[in-house]
Amino acid sequence: MAVNAPPQYFKAEEEYRRAGTLQEQVDGLEKMLVLLPKHKASEKVQADLKSRLKDVKAQLQVEKSTPKKVKTFRFPRQGAGQVMLIGGPNGGKSRILKELTNAEPEVAPYPFTTREPMPGMMPWEDIVVQLIDTPPITDSLCEPYMPNLIRSTDAVLLCFDGSSDDAPEHTAEVIKQMADRKTLLSSQTGFVEDDFSMVRVRTLLTITRADDPGLADRLAFFEEICPEQKDLQRELVELDRPESVAALKNRIYELLGVMRCYTKAPGKPADYSSPFTLPIGSKVVDLAEKVHQEIGEKLKFAKIWPFGKSDMKTVGRDDVLQDRDLVELHT
Repeated sequence: MAVNAPPQYFKAEEEYRRAGTLQEQVDGLEKMLVLLPKHKASEKVQADLKSRLKDVKAQLQVEKSTPKKVKTFRFPRQGAGQVMLIGGPNGGKSRILKELTNAEPEVAPYPFTTREPMPGMMPWEDIVVQLIDTPPITDSLCEPYMPNLIRSTDAVLLCFDGSSDDAPEHTAEVIKQMADRKTLLSSQTGFVEDDFSMVRVRTLLTITRADDPGLADRLAFFEEICPEQKDLQRELVELDRPESVAALKNRIYELLGVMRCYTKAPGKPADYSSPFTLPIGSKVVDLAEKVHQEIGEKLKFAKIWPFGKSDMKTVGRDDVLQDRDLVELHT
């Protein structure tokens, strides 16, 4: 987007993408319109935002005037990030949730055992990640709340049963159903350029029962019917092998695109028990704002001890942080 928008605009854009309700979408779009620079290069973006805002307000009005007849689900983010497990029938979603978290979903050899979303917390080193199992998606079944859950999450595991001849077509159908609802399972997260109704969500094709001898043929068929997904990130998983489970946990953390930073108050010991997680590339001021909005506003400088090093360096508000930095904020 060549409109020279300020950082605050992109934060508002991310808030809009993560909106869990129509009212939150309205609030996000209105904030984006206020923050977007007004000049000729941004006219197309302004028009798209106004059009999208008009549509969402209309949807909100319908929602307010319509009696609630269907269930809705909303899961506030917990831990370092939120990852949705999606797929067709018997894709292995519930087994992943059971193996990686403390949740106890029903795991059975027959389809449609998951009827409602179920969260669980996955431990990884000194953080946790929120995983949410969801009902299967088919050509005749896609719960109304599913697109919004997927659009607003940090990342998706698209589960593919490597032992099933039905997996290629089941998985292709999931991709199609989401695309029909303006949600694209992709290698990156963000809006489609010039169309704020279309959202890409970073996705890992998670292939369960990956030791099955027929897997290569099933993947080749999947690529044939979904050639546009050939470059989707993949992880081969065999949940009966501990090293495979550990590898999947690592990939999930990497999928979030975050880093850990530890903090210490001046004159006090470092706190290594609960790191803050921020997007890779975040600045010192971003960490300060996450600790407390007032600290972010008053921040003057910071002292940083890089991970594994004893040397301390003094940096400014806009210096970029690195994974596992120890940071002492000064106002």
